[in-house]
Amino acid sequence: MEKTRVAVAGCGGRMGTAVMAAVQAADDMELACGIDPAGASEGAPCPVHGSVAEALEAGGFDVLVDFTQPSAVAANVEQALKAGVDCVVGTTGLSQKRLEELAAHAAEGACLFYAPNFTTGAVLMMQFAQAAAPYFPEAEVIEMHHCNKKDAPSGTAMRTAELIAEAREPHESTAPGAETEVVGGRGARGALVDGVPVHSVRSMGYVASQEVVFGSMGQTLTLRHDSWDRESYMPGVLLGIRSVGQREGLVVGLENFMA
Repeated sequence: MEKTRVAVAGCGGRMGTAVMAAVQAADDMELACGIDPAGASEGAPCPVHGSVAEALEAGGFDVLVDFTQPSAVAANVEQALKAGVDCVVGTTGLSQKRLEELAAHAAEGACLFYAPNFTTGAVLMMQFAQAAAPYFPEAEVIEMHHCNKKDAPSGTAMRTAELIAEAREPHESTAPGAETEVVGGRGARGALVDGVPVHSVRSMGYVASQEVVFGSMGQTLTLRHDSWDRESYMPGVLLGIRSVGQREGLVVGLENFMA
């Protein structure tokens, strides 16, 4: 069986380290190289390059997995796609428009797969939220992440709000909004994402958690998902790596690969 050769951008970070271990443990994959601006690190299980350009020049991989930073991901993905390398991206901070632009300039047959969240529970939570949205006039998203997360709101929260907005009839919320925020308390009602208030919490103690609170006359419905360990992302990352070669263009969301 021919193994899929995988390069991991952001291999020096916590998610990158977990991805490398998961790829190494997969029988159908080969860890080709890591990519990190700090360069090679002692004890690395594979060659480590300082940039995607260096890794591409060295060659030898089929899929690039990117868990870097919002400031770096677009350039990484653009170089890989133009070289015909499929990309599995978990770094959030890219807009739908930017994703479409990157995919449009990819080599023929290359695929850009972006997932705001790689945990099956989070994907199901978003689908449940979309199903509930038409039945509740009010909905708010509260997401909690570790204090080192570089973007807010999270990609999962943004995608959840978009799905809620798509599923319900256009309407204007009757709940008080930003106009009620007192002086010195600006932002209390959160950011509006497609008309859905989104609140971001950043603190030590969290990995990734999200609540979606729906309200209607006399009742509320709360959906919640918690990730306490980065290992919870790995089955989804591996599914993306195994599936991306069968598609081309832009694919958004792990649900596209979940049977």
